[in-house]
This record gives sequence, C-alpha cells and structure tokens, in this order.
Amino acid sequence: MIVRDEEDVLARSIACALAVADEVIVVDTGSADGSAAIARAAGAKVYDFEWRDDFSAARNYSFSLASGEYIMWLDADDVIDGEDAEQIRRLVAEGGFDVAMLGYRSGDLYYFRERILRRSMNFVWKGVVHEVIEPRGRVVYSSAKIVHKKLKKGDPLRNLFIYQRHIAGGMRLEGRQQFYYGRELFYCSMYAQAIAVLDQFLRGDGWSVNKAEACRTLYYCHRALGDGDRAISALTDAFLYLPPRAQDCCLLAAELFAQKNYACARYWYEHALQSPERAEEGGFVADGYSSFIPLINLVAVCVALGDLPAAVRYNERAGALKPGHPSYLANAEYFKRTGALP
Repeated sequence: MIVRDEEDVLARSIACALAVADEVIVVDTGSADGSAAIARAAGAKVYDFEWRDDFSAARNYSFSLASGEYIMWLDADDVIDGEDAEQIRRLVAEGGFDVAMLGYRSGDLYYFRERILRRSMNFVWKGVVHEVIEPRGRVVYSSAKIVHKKLKKGDPLRNLFIYQRHIAGGMRLEGRQQFYYGRELFYCSMYAQAIAVLDQFLRGDGWSVNKAEACRTLYYCHRALGDGDRAISALTDAFLYLPPRAQDCCLLAAELFAQKNYACARYWYEHALQSPERAEEGGFVADGYSSFIPLINLVAVCVALGDLPAAVRYNERAGALKPGHPSYLANAEYFKRTGALP
C-alpha cells in the first residue's frame, strides 16, 4: 500500500491484507497523522517515500520492497471480506499465473483491476495519476473482489492539480493519461476544457473501451453546457468503438423519451435489457443499466404508447428485482387504480 493521512481506515485495510498475505508493506508518502504508527502496530512493515506528485513512482517503490512470489496491492480504504479472502488464498496457492484480475467495487461501479502480479515479471506502474500496469504473460480472472470503502471525502481537485503541474513542467500526456485528464476536468465541472481534451484523445491512439467511455463523458459535458444535439451525437459515437452498451442505450432512450419519440425510446430500453455488460471486457460497469433501470423506464414508455399490458409486465419484472422501490410501488398503485391490475 501507499498511504498518506489514512489513520481512520488503515488498521482495517491492513487486517484484510494480513488475511491473505505473508507480509504487508506500507509506504508512507508524508503523513501528518498517526498512519505510520498505526501501520506498525497492525503488523505492517513501514517505509517512507518523498512524495513527488507521481503515484506510479510511489507504487514502483513499494513493489521493489516486496519479497514474495506474488505482489498484491491495495489502497488504504479497500476491504476484503472473508469469502473473497479465501478465494484469493486459493488462487495464489495454486499459482501458475502472471497477472490476476480481481473485481473492484466502488460505489455503484464495478470493474476489474490488475491486482496480483508475479514479482519475477518485473511489472512497472505507469502514469502519474490513475496509474496502471499493462498485463502480460498468463492473465487470469477471479471472482474475488476488493471493495473500496471511503470514510472521508477526498480532495476533488487533487488529481487535476497533479496533472496540471506535470503538464506545466513539460510532460506530454499519452493516450490513456489524456483520457483520464479529460475525465478529471469533467469531474471538476470544467466542461469546455474536458471536451477539448477528450476530442483530441479520440483523434489519437487509444483503447476502444476508453474511447467509448470518452464519448459518454462528452455526452455529459455537452448536456451540462445545454447542447442536446451534440450530446446525443457524442453518445452515439460510442457505437463506433464498441457494440452498444446498456448504459449508453439507457441514456439514449431517455433523450428520445424527452423528445416524445416513444417508439425509439422503447427500442433502446429493450436493447439495454439484451446487453448485459461484462466487466471482464474492460471499462466501468454501473449497476442496474441492463436490468432495473430500463425495466422501470419501459413502464412509462409503454404507458405513453398506450400498451398497458406491456407496461404492467415490465413493472412486475422491475418489482421482482426491487420490491420496495418507490417507482415500482407507485406504478403498481396506478395500475390498480386504473383497472390495469385486478
């Protein structure tokens, strides 16, 4: 782990790490709180590293200190439950892989990260922010997952400022870092700047998953600036890079519903139901876009189209997923009141 001022969560994370690891290495990048003492008391080996606005530099230093056949990394606010810890222990005991991709749950997002790596492969972290290791060798996927559980809000400008300081110092962003820089601008509501950076990213080389994600981010940027036509155009551009994903189908359907184009809205919501997103294929998967979200919205679409039997069926399917959801309950009450339900 690399940590800084994480005394509220560090003991919890180290306890999780000790459940799967032979040694726990904590690299402190300049804590002013009791993180270092807490880490030592919890059983970790603690080292200091002078922070230089470069997450990869700190992670590479932490990897250089490891002695085991495999290295696993965590953030200080990550947790592993007992069943997942057991899966990780079995995975490493069996071995035979160079990179193990584990699921990562952060809020309503789920995706896979290169989480356990063979030390002898000499993997190198890249990127000053949103650092990454490029998988190679034998790559396996595990159903074990890590859960990101923050207890305090982070600095929303931290990553943006790191990027901007490096850019001011002459660093040229390669494709992936350009993509993430554009997203940081978006997170900070700097929509025009984000559009310029992401448009440039789309004109260059890059992973198709990142390009499709960039199109979705451009959709949100143009929508925030009040340009609906360009927002929809940006969203459908994602289909140039990947087959339509459930979330994009739902966003497009919502735009069409707002335009009272109910037949086309129905098509795209139904397409979302047929597009289960696999996190193993890369990118971020948000909860509900291939299940509850299109189902509950199809109720309103079918009511608008005058197809009450279909509306009732979609509401019942939505209710089977979330029986206590206010929208499902309100719809069910409406259908009883109007006689669509007995």
